[in-house]
Amino acid sequence: MMSRNLRYAEPMSKPRPPKRISKTSLENAALFYLERFSASAEGLRRVLMRRVERAARVFGDDPADGAVLVDDLVRRYQASGLLDDQRYAEGKSRSLLRRGCSPRAIRQDLARRGLEASVIDEALQGLAADLAEDAVTLDRAAAEAFVRRRRLGPHRPPDLRAQNRDRDMAALGRAGFSWEIARAVLGGTGDGDE
Repeated sequence: MMSRNLRYAEPMSKPRPPKRISKTSLENAALFYLERFSASAEGLRRVLMRRVERAARVFGDDPADGAVLVDDLVRRYQASGLLDDQRYAEGKSRSLLRRGCSPRAIRQDLARRGLEASVIDEALQGLAADLAEDAVTLDRAAAEAFVRRRRLGPHRPPDLRAQNRDRDMAALGRAGFSWEIARAVLGGTGDGDE
């Protein structure tokens, strides 16, 4: 006799319908979001605009009206210091560096989150200044964190290092590190010597 998994036979609950957009509802949504997540001004704008567009589809409202409310809210939060793109970029770049992301990958991630190039440049320069080193050493620090986190090169068992060297070099290359940095972090000249 076959047993039935009743958990999947039950009808799925419908998503809660959105509330009509108002200044108060947007402010509550923004504060609730910012309590849980750090966000750039553009990131918060995107989150709130998704809410506005969903409500506009359900109620037949004009999303442009909600966009005006969102823009006013974001400007007000920036003026009060609740949203600070520079502070967000510095914190996010530190976090990504600790995870082993290359400066190139950090730049791409911050740009994808809607930060301006000048803010990103300043955050990366501040990161390099915090390390009291130049950009090449910033690359190396990120590569070392990547190698440690992924257990590559010197973090592998000694008997597996030589046979996985090319694979480790490729992993560093795909992560955005230069050949010179990868070779330096893995040790040796890259010609199979350890």
